[in-house]
Amino acid sequence: MAVICVDAGTTVIKAVGYDEEGAEVAVARRETRVSRPLPGHAEQDMDDVWDAVAHTVREVASQVDVPVGFVALTAQGDGAWLVGRDGRPTGPAILWNDARAGAVVDRWNRSGLAERAFRGNGSSAASGLPHAILTWLNEHDPDRITRSAALLTCGGWIFSRMTGELAADESDASAPFLDLRARSYSPELLRLFDLEWAERLLPELRDDEHRVAGLTAEAAGALGLPAGTPVVMAPYDIVSTAIGAGAVGAGQACSILGTTLCTETVVAEPELDGPAVGITIAVPGGYLRAFPTFAGTEVLHWACRMLGLAGPAELGELAAAAPPGACGLAFLPYFSPAGERAPFSDPLARGAFLGMSFEHGREHVARAVLEGLTLVVQDCLAASGAPARELRVCGGGSASDLWVRMIADVTGVPVLRSADSEVGARGAFLVGLAATGGASDIAAAADRHVRLRDAVRPEPGAYRTAYKDFLALRETTAGSWPLLAEMRARTGSGA
Repeated sequence: MAVICVDAGTTVIKAVGYDEEGAEVAVARRETRVSRPLPGHAEQDMDDVWDAVAHTVREVASQVDVPVGFVALTAQGDGAWLVGRDGRPTGPAILWNDARAGAVVDRWNRSGLAERAFRGNGSSAASGLPHAILTWLNEHDPDRITRSAALLTCGGWIFSRMTGELAADESDASAPFLDLRARSYSPELLRLFDLEWAERLLPELRDDEHRVAGLTAEAAGALGLPAGTPVVMAPYDIVSTAIGAGAVGAGQACSILGTTLCTETVVAEPELDGPAVGITIAVPGGYLRAFPTFAGTEVLHWACRMLGLAGPAELGELAAAAPPGACGLAFLPYFSPAGERAPFSDPLARGAFLGMSFEHGREHVARAVLEGLTLVVQDCLAASGAPARELRVCGGGSASDLWVRMIADVTGVPVLRSADSEVGARGAFLVGLAATGGASDIAAAADRHVRLRDAVRPEPGAYRTAYKDFLALRETTAGSWPLLAEMRARTGSGA
């Protein structure tokens, strides 16, 4: 029996085929386009995403020579993938990194409403979360709301195309409408955000016992698989990636070095009384305290363009020529037009180089960029409030030996790298095994199938005070963010 798992990321759709022993035997990838029609907007054509999924699954299915036991899927989270009564999109998907609702979030933060909501859902507010997007649409595009019958996420959209069923995994529903302890939609949260009218848009919740549905005949034709093939809705990508990296028990931590830098720690119970930062996600057997930033490896690609480098590998080589600390050049990597959402929420946050002089060269800039992103990982790890004994890393950035070494030295904990090329898909595979009876539970599946590449032990050295310095510089710089927002408004640029 083979298994095909889909990981529908923001810019790349991947399908992975596994054999009976859980080894990767085929991988297909297809890029997808993010449209930015207006400043701060981030959208995708929902049909294009489905076509990319169908293409990659069909390609992998053609390469496996045994029957496919099930298809499992994970995908980017948050955003608003709205469909009508016929299940068709009522417009483009509005993505997790969309910034149009920044003013809404700023209003909630300043009034204290966002913090009150955290006491129920364990999640800070961000412009790419469904409640902010729905509020913005109700104010600026109410016709879209009227024409819509269900609020899906990317994973829910793909699941609906495969099975004909409108549903949401508990992980997708956690931020912002879930009562975490009851694991059900919260009428109180809807009232708090003045969104009672949106209750009709919330799809049926699916827990661990209700993840599976059959592939429809229409979808089977598109995917090249038999009708009725079980389809497993796995948790959304940052959760499935943590599972795929082996972070399945309380106290285990994972950091995804990808489009978002997402550092996450497994906890037994939600902490709703602490600082209102990050998000808390209902996951199988517990909760995940997660800090998905708005800016991750896209910052590296920006730096490569500015420095005339071919890619992140060259950036790492250049950074290695500068000493730790980049000779006093510091970098705040808050480059998203949406500001930042983890481990703090501020739609006005912006990036900066600090301390630059004629004494600094390209190598110092490259080093400062990597160090700034590394300090964000430490910032998120500290914000989780749960001490980590190790940090498992994955994503494209984990290929950099220098970056992984920096993370170990700055965080002070051993860093372990996954041996899988597609860790999110691996997590979906593990969830699928548990959901279809191939494993007693996800922990047992992880114990059998998760493989690690190596471990890097920390040697703090020059980075002993780096995090304290980083926080001090950010606090000083944050005072300029409102003025910078006014300047952008006056010049007609930015969100």
